[in-house]
Amino acid sequence: MKDKYYELKVLSSQIELLKDLVFEFGFTCIEEIDNGFIIRDEDNLNDIKWGLEEFANRLEYDIKSDLQLKDNKDWIDEYKKGVAPIVAGDFYIRPSWEQPKDGLIDIIIDPALAFGSGHHESTNSCLKLISKYAKDYNEALDVGCGSGILSIAMAKLGLSVDSCDTDELAVKSTIDNAQKNSINIHKVWTGSVINSDQCYDLVVANIIADVILFLANDLKSKVKNSGIIILSGILTKYKSRVINAFSEFELVENLTQNEWESFVFKNQGK
Repeated sequence: MKDKYYELKVLSSQIELLKDLVFEFGFTCIEEIDNGFIIRDEDNLNDIKWGLEEFANRLEYDIKSDLQLKDNKDWIDEYKKGVAPIVAGDFYIRPSWEQPKDGLIDIIIDPALAFGSGHHESTNSCLKLISKYAKDYNEALDVGCGSGILSIAMAKLGLSVDSCDTDELAVKSTIDNAQKNSINIHKVWTGSVINSDQCYDLVVANIIADVILFLANDLKSKVKNSGIIILSGILTKYKSRVINAFSEFELVENLTQNEWESFVFKNQGK
């Protein structure tokens, strides 16, 4: 973890449209505040600030943005004060300073810049779908593993799990969180789904729609006959495009939380 991180605060009366643009930029975790939101990242957010301002100005939307460089330690300590455990499917996701909950599968995820704490709709939906479907399968691949929360969830259900992410920070976070949860991830690598020469019973991809559509053929090629793929991180406006891209698979379930869509598709090959 770097010593510093960038924090971009955005205020506007058209905040929903600006949030959609942020998600299009590839961010899936923001902090919502009154009339705005906050983005945090270890990479400089100056280009994101410029893009949001340019978009707002061209459409004559009001916008106020403030970009600051802060100490990572300060952010994590402050974040701890507001992090609450959450139930998602069979899982109880909590920071390490909270206690486990009887009757639920315990997952420890502490605050960090790599997103994936179960609070965001896309991650929450994935955990619910993993709870429902993963027990029927043996080998899984988590594409875009982030904090490793979905990999850990599948491993806790007894699956052999491989994980990948193009972000080195996310890969390190996955490894660290797996160790914190006393879980063994079979294989973790920095890169994409195309770097695996294996097929799986279950593939999970909680990434943005544009990347899912770009990788659609590669993702489908990693699903064994009669296996399933869980897709999430998809805004509702992309729903039909994703369904069309996976039309040769059977649509088993579509779960909607607010403006976020998650899907379960089954490879009908014999």
